Amino acid sequence: MVAKSNSMANKTKSMLQVRRILQLLSDGHSKREVSRQTGASRNTIDSYELRFHGSGKSYGELLKYSDTDLASLVYAKVTVKETDLRRQYLNEHLDYFVKELDRTGVTRELLWDEYRQSAPESYRYSQFCELLSRYVRKKSPVYHNTYTPGELTEFDFAGKKTSYIDRLTGEIVECPVLVFTLPYSSFSYIEPLASSRLEHLVPAMNRAVEYFGGVTKVTLTDNMKQIVTQTNRYEPSFTLLAEQWSVHYNTTLKAARPAKPKDKPSVEKSVHLSYQRINARIRNETFYSLEELRARVRELLDEFNDRVMFKQGVSRRDKFMSEEKHLLRELPAEPFMLKSRTKAKVKPNYHVILGEDWHQYSVPHQYIGQDVIIVYDEQVVEVFIDNLKRIAVHKRDFRRNGYTTLSEHMPESHLKYKQQKGWNEDDFISRAAKIGQQTEIAINKMLGAKAFIEQTYDGCLGVLRLADKYGNDRLEAACKRANVGSRINYKILHNILKNNLDKIPVADNGLTLFIPKHENIRGAEAYN
Repeated sequence: MVAKSNSMANKTKSMLQVRRILQLLSDGHSKREVSRQTGASRNTIDSYELRFHGSGKSYGELLKYSDTDLASLVYAKVTVKETDLRRQYLNEHLDYFVKELDRTGVTRELLWDEYRQSAPESYRYSQFCELLSRYVRKKSPVYHNTYTPGELTEFDFAGKKTSYIDRLTGEIVECPVLVFTLPYSSFSYIEPLASSRLEHLVPAMNRAVEYFGGVTKVTLTDNMKQIVTQTNRYEPSFTLLAEQWSVHYNTTLKAARPAKPKDKPSVEKSVHLSYQRINARIRNETFYSLEELRARVRELLDEFNDRVMFKQGVSRRDKFMSEEKHLLRELPAEPFMLKSRTKAKVKPNYHVILGEDWHQYSVPHQYIGQDVIIVYDEQVVEVFIDNLKRIAVHKRDFRRNGYTTLSEHMPESHLKYKQQKGWNEDDFISRAAKIGQQTEIAINKMLGAKAFIEQTYDGCLGVLRLADKYGNDRLEAACKRANVGSRINYKILHNILKNNLDKIPVADNGLTLFIPKHENIRGAEAYN
């Protein structure tokens, strides 16, 4: 009777252990933790797990089993398959693989190669990685962040860049993409920049907070070198300019821990979604300026923020407007201004070089050789002399080795040359028509005389310049005489004017009304 009671007690204790193992596995605990809490060996837990999986039931369903049904499942005779032995071998080495992954240079491919050489039967690489990742997730549970509305902004550069094509050079210009996110509402701001340098980054940061219509108490950044001078888990150091920006907008600047992307999960997720919602949408589109690219990204950004979030049933914009916007701090009256200053000397081509972009800007040619001060920001380049007088202002151009030239800065001879170089067929015809109908007819004939019309431009220009020397009336008369011929060019018209043939009247049919006196013309008396 005592033996029977002991047997029942042992069976009950055993089933309690089985049920406890089942509960711990259901909660996602590792087998090592299950073994520690229950006292069961790893091999025992592995054998139970094989039977649990073999039932085809979930852990939750198995927990509803009676002790009798659960015992019949656990203690039934099971033929261990070869695949079970393969899994058992891998399970025994998972802790080792996880530890080795922390070592410099060790990759999953390397571990898999070592594993398949030592294992009697091994998994393929993809399955090996899947089982290893599943084990890592169980050992490293993820903390679920909760956010307070109006409390935090996260920003970072996306890993992938967008691009546009420079119309003048055909060069593909890559643009880094800045992403700002409010974690509570997931409301985001995305903008491609000319570069990641401070003079482009800071104005974009200004536009981000303007897009939100306010600032949060804290602004969290990645450890980008433009913002953080010294990375430190506890006391990172920020650039003076970044500190000035944070003071201007009354927000506390913080940096994520080095190599800890989970410190800013919201912006990381926004970056990922930006690839899906924006980059993927424009992958087959072509843009010819940064302005075009930005306009298209802004259009898709608005669609992104207006898109209903599946799990929450509202859009990012709706959640932001209803729950967060009124909690943001007010923006200052003026945006944070980032202006840079440098010295230069006006070159003989009446341009100064902005060394940061290696782009040249014109100034009035009278200042050739003089020292000037260049003051510039992301949008405007200004040139001053004697620190007081502004002599030029330009829209900033980031084309390397390019030129920005205003006509009013050019000497008169250069201006005329530029104007002539820019002429086309309509320009010649229009100017000829102002002289007269015959000149217009002559120019039209000359323009059509060559297979390539550009080859006639110099000749047409020469004909129009004859009006400066001989006057419009004489050129019109010369053209009338020349138009009756089978061909016309600059030399013909020049000879007519030079020899005063334009002064001889011509009938409507093109015949000369009288013959001028000439020593080579003889009368009847010459034949006596």
